[in-house]
Amino acid sequence: MNGKISAVVAILAMWMAVAPAGAQTAAQNREAARQLARQQSESRYQIGVIERVLEDAVEHGASIWRDRLQAVLPAQTLLLDNARVRGYRLEGYGVFFDVEVPSLETTLPWVVRTLDQNDLGLDSALKVLKAQVEASGDANAKQALKRIELQVAPLAPLAAVATTTDISVGRTVSGSAVFAPQGGAAPDASDPIINNPQEVFRAEVIQSLVDGMLDHSGALGVAAEEWLTIGARRNEVRPRIGPLDSSAQTFIIRVRGSDLNAFRAGQLSREDAIKHVEVRVF
Repeated sequence: MNGKISAVVAILAMWMAVAPAGAQTAAQNREAARQLARQQSESRYQIGVIERVLEDAVEHGASIWRDRLQAVLPAQTLLLDNARVRGYRLEGYGVFFDVEVPSLETTLPWVVRTLDQNDLGLDSALKVLKAQVEASGDANAKQALKRIELQVAPLAPLAAVATTTDISVGRTVSGSAVFAPQGGAAPDASDPIINNPQEVFRAEVIQSLVDGMLDHSGALGVAAEEWLTIGARRNEVRPRIGPLDSSAQTFIIRVRGSDLNAFRAGQLSREDAIKHVEVRVF
């Protein structure tokens, strides 16, 4: 009997010794869980901040492009939508941002200039269409062509748009007036934006995104061995039926965390940091 009592006392003593340690471990686990939740919340907040920074960067790049275009060509442009950015932290890789760059819309003078290349002017295009419609004898086609002619006429050649002192030189396909600056000079044909406006637009947006990465990514805490990456792609509605646009491109912009840290520490100049940013086309 005394042996049984001694065994029970020993078990109780062991339980009383272990219980505080178990309670302490449970408290430590709860505190660790709270710390992790706070870190995840702070990380999501910082990613959200950079999302807004990169959205503004896209719009800033578009604004620079618009100013450059209007300096050489009297075309009004607008973004068809707002830029959209979504950021994600990828375990073992770093931070990735998916950037949707909105498409651009320009007024008719730019369209006319594009058509004028290789003598494919708007007047020539209308004449070809009119000949085909007349040959077909389709009354509905004739009525549709007449509506197009009323929308776009009267239309002056682009050279006149660039130099005329008369501000009213044509109308857009939506019926809004097209204006040219008073006494405007002829556009500089050597400016790259004249021959390839989309490429210049992409270059301006990419440069603005790179600036945003370098200047505002410190709070993300990208480790030296990790990457900060942006995937920039055009925002487009893909048809459910029909071929996909195989010419659509995604630009991958990425930089090592070690280069970001060196730039923020003053060990890399801005020019050298930009050289360390990789830009690839997919």
